[in-house]
Amino acid sequence: MRVDDFDFQLPEELIALRPARPRDSARLLVVRGPDGDLEDRLVSDLPELLRAGDILVANDTRVMPAALLGARRARGPGGPAVHFKVNLHRRLGARVWAAFVRPGKRLKLEDRIYFRAADEPVFSARVIGKGLDGEVHLAFDDGARDLAAALDRAGDAPLPPYISGRRPADADDRADYQTVFASGEAASVAAPTAGLHFTFDLLVRLRNCDVTIDYVRLDVGGGTFLPVKADLLVDHYMHPERCVVSAATATAVNMARNAGGRCIPVGTTALRALETAAGADRQNLAAEPVSATDRETSIFIWPGYRFRASDGLMTNFHLPRSTLFMLVSAMMGLETMQRAYAHAISAKYRFYSYGDACLLLPHG
Repeated sequence: MRVDDFDFQLPEELIALRPARPRDSARLLVVRGPDGDLEDRLVSDLPELLRAGDILVANDTRVMPAALLGARRARGPGGPAVHFKVNLHRRLGARVWAAFVRPGKRLKLEDRIYFRAADEPVFSARVIGKGLDGEVHLAFDDGARDLAAALDRAGDAPLPPYISGRRPADADDRADYQTVFASGEAASVAAPTAGLHFTFDLLVRLRNCDVTIDYVRLDVGGGTFLPVKADLLVDHYMHPERCVVSAATATAVNMARNAGGRCIPVGTTALRALETAAGADRQNLAAEPVSATDRETSIFIWPGYRFRASDGLMTNFHLPRSTLFMLVSAMMGLETMQRAYAHAISAKYRFYSYGDACLLLPHG
């Protein structure tokens, strides 16, 4: 298939710059059954839309403040310093990160970028490598002995370019760009955005309806923001991301499905983790159920893929020509998703990370 097959036009005013408040007041487009029937609902209606015995599986990764501003000193006397926007996107070692840097062409190997947190000493990182798409490998020095704390003080929420290009990140984004079930060390450089719609009250209401909620972890990398540059889907390279599915979660998913419940991932990252744990080479999920895994995944899902662990999906509205729009088209069919997105645009749903959501139920 060609990438052009997944293109569509989106009015810029439908790109959400702030989330709905409260979070579960966001709109929810239900796309149901083989015919792709459409129904306009709210996220807060989820308890009515799911069945007792279903299991929701969310990504509980925590987003780190990975957006930094730094500067390189002048190369010669009297020259100007050069300022950079740095977005960390993948940990390579204890103090080594891959980052997207703009303007990356102004950096050479062994250059040093200096960062400052409010009321804190300056710390720096040395350029030890350069890759494709403006990627730079940075080794942070010991000036920030607790690097995580220094980054937390110096960094901002890593808002995607379609938001950060229109407004700067602020204090509200520190909370808004984090799910209510985020836990553990901050390791993601983008939010699992379908999870942003959940509130503690909604989680309680779902459990009271006998809907199980469980968690996987996929640490989202900055590759999620990169455009697909290939003409053919088969030629696209997916950046690897670490995913963890515990033995307890694997057992819960298998038990729910064996009892007739549906496994519905909350977001494409949770779905990709589950499908990785199910194994792309398995032909019979009942005989070889979802199993525990802790490894990197670069799974790429497009139409024709056979889902092994996922019976539906709750997700946001995605960018044209993106791997995520390809994924939802794999679940519901490209024509169905084109029709669903055309309806969403006509009905003025809000798109992308802070926007509204879809509930995809291919089997009704």
